[in-house]
Amino acid sequence: MEKLTPSESELAAEPAVTTQVVRVLPDVPALDREFHYEVPPSVARLSVGDVVRIPLRGRRVRGWVVGLNEEPPDGVRLASVAKRSGYGPTPELVEFSTWAAWRWAGPRTAFMRAATPARNVTSLITHPTSALSYPVALEHGQQSSVTSFNPVFDAPLTLLRLGPTAERFSLVEAAAQKGHALILVPSVAQAASLGRQLTRRGYQPAVFPNDWARIRGGAPLVLGSRAAAFAPMARLDAVVVFDEHDELWQEEAAPTWHAREVVIERARRANAPVVLVSPTPSLEALDKSVLKKQSRSAERRSWPKLTVIDRRHEDPKHKSLWSSEVVPYLRGATPVVCVLNRLGRARLLSCKSCGSLATCDQCGSSMEQIEVDELRCRQCGEVRPVVCQGCGSSGFKNLRVGLSRAHEELEALIGRQAVEVSAANPLQTPHDHPIYIGTEAVLHQVNRAATVIFLDFDQELLAPRYRASEEALAMLTRAARLVGRSHPVGNLVVQTRLPDHDVLAAVRNADPELWSMPELKRRQALGFPPAKALAEISGAAAASYIDSLVDRHRVEILGPNDGRWLIRAENSVELADYLASQTRVEGRLRIAVDPARI
Repeated sequence: MEKLTPSESELAAEPAVTTQVVRVLPDVPALDREFHYEVPPSVARLSVGDVVRIPLRGRRVRGWVVGLNEEPPDGVRLASVAKRSGYGPTPELVEFSTWAAWRWAGPRTAFMRAATPARNVTSLITHPTSALSYPVALEHGQQSSVTSFNPVFDAPLTLLRLGPTAERFSLVEAAAQKGHALILVPSVAQAASLGRQLTRRGYQPAVFPNDWARIRGGAPLVLGSRAAAFAPMARLDAVVVFDEHDELWQEEAAPTWHAREVVIERARRANAPVVLVSPTPSLEALDKSVLKKQSRSAERRSWPKLTVIDRRHEDPKHKSLWSSEVVPYLRGATPVVCVLNRLGRARLLSCKSCGSLATCDQCGSSMEQIEVDELRCRQCGEVRPVVCQGCGSSGFKNLRVGLSRAHEELEALIGRQAVEVSAANPLQTPHDHPIYIGTEAVLHQVNRAATVIFLDFDQELLAPRYRASEEALAMLTRAARLVGRSHPVGNLVVQTRLPDHDVLAAVRNADPELWSMPELKRRQALGFPPAKALAEISGAAAASYIDSLVDRHRVEILGPNDGRWLIRAENSVELADYLASQTRVEGRLRIAVDPARI
């Protein structure tokens, strides 16, 4: 039989079969490069942001589609996408990851991961437009208070100063009325609690990351903590960030991105208003926002009374952590929360015989007593028996009591059991104990208190960190919320030898500006944020990186100090541009932009 061949005209009439080529960003932080891949017929149609599996250097890795219908590079034989795993970031977040990587000098993969579900999502839960109406909430008589918050959404970026115990739920409802709203709170527990409140009022909130499929499908009201700054919302009409001063908003691992800065930039691109809420606004927020406040009378009512116990006039030989003035509070209304941010039994010891301090013979740092019969170096971890290196005596005086010892002294003082709480020893039983003692962690694990006592607040005010006073003020704010939930409002008590400090004046007068104005002047004089922008360089390859820097006239380089350097620029844009222009060196290197603790 004769074989038939198609004519040239028939060949021209048939459409040419072309293979789609996509750009993929592999989930390999050290690589941080995009590659081209063919899309075989077996793989479903891809979209920007989709999660795929790709072959790379002899193994399959996860990746994200970041470009469609690409021109294949000349002379390169392309590998094929192995499979589509599911949905990933929205196209907006794919583009946004480039900005975030520039802003915080990190790989794009870190930000793509933040916007990707922990498990593969192959189908979305869509929301009809009717879901934007909330008739049940308005039936509960909230219209007037919701309306009162509407003006705060008039400016692109507003800083709303609300006292620690002020009502905030109506602000959430006001944001919901704007359309697709993103509500951020500092912790996962707070997001879950707010979600339950909203559900009881007739809303249908989606909580990030558990409701990722609903959020990607268009849920109009999204709640979450820090990671929710990368919630995959296709549309954004309003953003509210509660307690924007809280240090939980910053990622500790590099890249050290800050959720407040992330949502401000996302909202700017979406032309959506952002409302930052705080009883004690950060200097960064004050520097870039329009400030709106409560009336003075309302703000005063939302702060509890602060009692300052001045220990300056006590006998220097009186080493007790417990002043006589604090005892009535310990024996008064319960629950009582005592805060001491020092673990162990003793943090500073001296020999009773010769007076020498207990120091490490390896590195010279002070040693602390963790166990009754053991000293440990705070710097290098060296352990030795409780024996003086100078005279051999085993008797030591406790110059700085730790939490474990303070717990023992408290129980002896009040004659009843107290519960010790720390990050390593969280509260296990229900919150019905009469008295607690713990590190700052206790403020996050107890629901309410009749009295909160800071046993050594000078430790917080004088901590060797440039944000020490800001962190101390945040602790008082958290404590104010706990005592504000008591009826009548409880007591906030501070033991200090710095009774006139700006932080205490701000709380005592319910006026955060008594702290923020002098603090800003100090930061400007010292060249700390927000007056300047900083990046901390550390790690085994830090010295090599610093040596490799070019165009040094554009920035100021400080250090080294304990193996760390600081790079200082006039503002965050100049700092980001400078770091982006440098070449990374081989080896372990950590670049922390806007470091929280230096």
